[in-house]
Amino acid sequence: MVGRVNAWFALHARPLPWREPSAGPWGVMVSEFMLQQTPVARVLPVWTAWLERWPTPSALAAEEPGEAVRAWGRLGYPRRAQRLHAAATAIRDHHGGDVPADHAALLALPGVGEYTAAAVASFGFGQRHAVLDTNVRRVLARLEGGVEFPADHLTRAERDRAAAWLPDDDLAAATWAAASMELGALVCTATNPDCGACPVRRDCAWLAAGRPAHAGPPRRGQAYAGTDRQCRGVLLGVLREASGPVAADDVLAAWPVDPSQASRALDSLLTDALVRRLPDGSLTL
Repeated sequence: MVGRVNAWFALHARPLPWREPSAGPWGVMVSEFMLQQTPVARVLPVWTAWLERWPTPSALAAEEPGEAVRAWGRLGYPRRAQRLHAAATAIRDHHGGDVPADHAALLALPGVGEYTAAAVASFGFGQRHAVLDTNVRRVLARLEGGVEFPADHLTRAERDRAAAWLPDDDLAAATWAAASMELGALVCTATNPDCGACPVRRDCAWLAAGRPAHAGPPRRGQAYAGTDRQCRGVLLGVLREASGPVAADDVLAAWPVDPSQASRALDSLLTDALVRRLPDGSLTL
């Protein structure tokens, strides 16, 4: 089955720039940070501009973290930009400016967790690792587990299952990691999966069982409108677009809906060091 999915991937993979050899491990790492909870279409232009400006980790590390937040634009979850800057700084300071190939060294970088370390090692260096994102977890849950969705949180059983599916050959394993992810993104989707186009439909336990509906707790999407997260984004947008420091009152005025919420959001941005307060009280990234 792995061979069929890999063959399908060879024909149907999207031509994404971070999959090109020229992207290198740094391009892969940047894409993995950006793609967390963000659609590919939104990431593409930001990734391209980022790599043009900062083609190496050392180039990014030479800038202030606020510039990374500014360049992050409207991708959301801007702390990812901070963490990517911190990872770039560690790569410059401890790895000679090159993204480390060693999985343990990747995992030790700031902001790099289990998934990202495996993804960079696999996609950036062609190594054999189980790369378990939401798409892969869903594919394996349906294909072998016979259920519509995996558990809310990654389990030991899922890790063991993913490891068992890995081919022994490094290149085949790295291809499987990307191919199973693509299958989940394009065919075995969370809603309206196109089972007729699936290369392993004859072996899918979930399809064979008649595609039973999810039996666990209701799956709810994250609300955004009116949340503190939206408010934080609006306040950050003011500073991102400004050519210099902005008075605090002007930043807060960008969220007139609820002044107390705006103050709370600003306090959290200051705590997270996404915003800095200057000696005169004005704000900047």
